[in-house]
Amino acid sequence: MTNTPNTPTDNQPATMQAIVQRAYGSADQLALEFVDRPAIASDEVLIEVHAAGLDRGVWHLMTGTPYLIRLAGFGLTKPKRPIQGLDVAGRVVAVGSDVTRFSPGDNVFGIASGSFAEYAAAKQDKLAPKPSTATFEQAAISTISGITALQALTDIGKLQAGQHVLVIGASGGVGTFTVQLAKSLGAEVTGVASTSKLDLIRSLGADHVVDYTTDDATDGSQQYDLIIDTGGLTPVRRLRRALTSRGTLVIVGGENGGRWTGGIGRQLRAMLLSPFVKQRLTTFISKEARSSIEGLAEFIQSGDVVPALGQSFALENTADAIRAMEAGTTRGKSVIVVGTDRDDSDS
Repeated sequence: MTNTPNTPTDNQPATMQAIVQRAYGSADQLALEFVDRPAIASDEVLIEVHAAGLDRGVWHLMTGTPYLIRLAGFGLTKPKRPIQGLDVAGRVVAVGSDVTRFSPGDNVFGIASGSFAEYAAAKQDKLAPKPSTATFEQAAISTISGITALQALTDIGKLQAGQHVLVIGASGGVGTFTVQLAKSLGAEVTGVASTSKLDLIRSLGADHVVDYTTDDATDGSQQYDLIIDTGGLTPVRRLRRALTSRGTLVIVGGENGGRWTGGIGRQLRAMLLSPFVKQRLTTFISKEARSSIEGLAEFIQSGDVVPALGQSFALENTADAIRAMEAGTTRGKSVIVVGTDRDDSDS
């Protein structure tokens, strides 16, 4: 059974504004348009979007690169889903017939389909109640990057309290969550970033910082039990120099690896080498698991993790937000604010 909230029986408009992309390409392909509100399946809820997070994955889906993502089902010649955006925070306005976890009026955050819009559909198991300690903007930037960081540290990295952790790309979306989560889990944390972003890394609780423009954190002078590399550029042989003899490397994503495969070559080399060395060299793709989202929510609710909110952009300026991310000028994670006149409380 499917609800069709395009009919405004829930006192909501039948249409909405959304950022629409009809073809792969640059941010110039994005346009603000009026479209029908999404219909929801029986296990989905309709969210009135307050804010949406912007991450590097959005750029890949916008450009259609590396080409492997097209073969993975996102559309061979044009985007299969014309409205981009995954990270979301907002208020439930309608629920499918099988939804048991949420009701209209609930404040939620998580992963939706097409969150760069006034309304978005999301499966109930990809959402959690919004932490009351976080604003909608903070919650909106949390899920994709936060669960990636949490899984990298715990499920993949097997982090133990007291271990020394190196976070490469510590000022980015995944990196800022990794620093805070690692500290909360009892690690000694070193964060790597550029000069202008070192103060951000310190404010997140890093015990040590390394300016990659002047120093090399992988020169072997310091060794770490666990390296979380979100930067996507350092060769595996150099990363191994910075690992203890039985340390673990977790490569999160990859950039600048070519239009066909992206950074996957580095991950493949690490995995092929791992069985022949004492060090554990790994990579992974994060899972959009309810347990991870709820676990992340607990860290945010307790205050152990405070989402590193970067620049804020209005919905109509989404293209500018993506250009800023491309230029590398963002600190933390940018947010797209939808409906700035809405109440940001949990009442």
